[in-house]
Amino acid sequence: MRHTYRKWTVPLILLLAAAAVMTPAVQARAASGSGNDDNTFIVGFDAEFPPYGYKDENGEYVGFDLSLAQEVADRNGWTLIKQPIDWNSKDMELNSGSIDCIWNGFTMDGREDEYTWSSAYVDNSQVVAVKSDSSIQSLDDLKGKTVIVQQDSSALAAFTGEDATDENKALAASFASLQQVSDYNSAFMNLESGVADAVCLDIGVANYQLANSGGKFRLLPEQVSSEHYGIGFKKGNTALRDKVQATLNEMLSDGTFQEIADEWGLSDAVCLGKEGADAVMRQESSESSSGFGVSDFLDIMRQLLQGFGATLMIFFLTLIFSLPLGLLVTFMRMSRYAVPHWFARVFISILRGTPLMLQLLVVFFGPYYVFRISLSNSWRFWAVIIGFSVNYAAYFAEIFRAGIEGVPKGQREAAQVLGYTKRQTFTRIIFPQMVRRVMPPVTNEVITLVKDTSLAFALAYTEMFTLAKQIAATRSNILPLFAAGLFYYIFNFLVEFVMGRIEKKLNYFE
Repeated sequence: MRHTYRKWTVPLILLLAAAAVMTPAVQARAASGSGNDDNTFIVGFDAEFPPYGYKDENGEYVGFDLSLAQEVADRNGWTLIKQPIDWNSKDMELNSGSIDCIWNGFTMDGREDEYTWSSAYVDNSQVVAVKSDSSIQSLDDLKGKTVIVQQDSSALAAFTGEDATDENKALAASFASLQQVSDYNSAFMNLESGVADAVCLDIGVANYQLANSGGKFRLLPEQVSSEHYGIGFKKGNTALRDKVQATLNEMLSDGTFQEIADEWGLSDAVCLGKEGADAVMRQESSESSSGFGVSDFLDIMRQLLQGFGATLMIFFLTLIFSLPLGLLVTFMRMSRYAVPHWFARVFISILRGTPLMLQLLVVFFGPYYVFRISLSNSWRFWAVIIGFSVNYAAYFAEIFRAGIEGVPKGQREAAQVLGYTKRQTFTRIIFPQMVRRVMPPVTNEVITLVKDTSLAFALAYTEMFTLAKQIAATRSNILPLFAAGLFYYIFNFLVEFVMGRIEKKLNYFE
């Protein structure tokens, strides 16, 4: 006991000393509000939002907004840090101090009181893109169609937000489905493959996509809504906002701002310095947002329950299909014949060696891009189930093989002496012992499956965690994510309890 105490004394003292040194610095940074005391300017942006911010063919982060940010940083003697962020987590990134601002085609409309804003610098519109050969010619033709938008985007707000017009709400209600995806690359892949009929997005992004699509898409002549882009700072961080705004005004005066706009083909969209562009900034209220009550929490839990049903569906269907498929792959892997043996080895190698998210995308988009088979929206759900089932079958196959090979060879020989057939030997002797041996690793995989269901968001299938991220983005609050974590923990606790009871019943040697 004394030895253990001495062992941990020095590391503990060092940890406390480090905390004592770091805490004042962290507090000073939070208190200053400027977030760039070390002469860095950390800009949070969506790295899949051209032409405002994206990764080019050289692997560099570029875009209109990033060019503006670089010029602002250079003129203030700051080091620019381009920080790609998950758009659903942008508020948590900003409020935690991980980034100094959100600068990436960030819509001010409907968010006026949630951030400290710069002046508007881009006058943007929401438009609808369809395939060039589509029969859709106007917004009215979208009735009964599947429409794609980005999560927490202006397009989504135009259809379902509090400030959405009655016409847009009625239009959204007429859709067969309004699907949300994480980025516009996925949106246009959905559109091209036929899973979706239309994509609603910012006109600047739309023009970029159309210019690089080789004539595959076109825009409808009508606009869904109009909006303004601004730079969003943490509420109350007027010190940093004023520095950036003053620099932008300087760039506008000497022509640099317009040069950058011309470079990115956005000269017709910029509005910095025009009448009314600084209205939000001038009318900004420093009042904090309203509190978060019990009714809000209950409402979040109610919404998460809807997504929990989708999570359960993925979980149970994956187990129903992957367990027998894994056993089949095990038989092939242990076969004396070369073809099934090597097929199983390659199958397991690929499925265990590549990300599950990539496998889901291949299953979903593969039929169209490989075989040119047009897809329907219902394929989204089955692609999720197939992707999960095939992936987990590979893991279960190796677990089952280890369990079978762990049964002593002498038991097979004894069964043969007693006159058992190979089938009887397996079903009555080998299989029961294999099941008992593999229960701990199978339990571990089942628990992992509960958490992996969140990866269904890659195919825009809304399960519980995706729904939690959407609610968190809408409410600008992290509580929905913690609530989702509570759901996962309770579910995994029940899974562990049930699997433990089964394992105890099978452990007949105790």
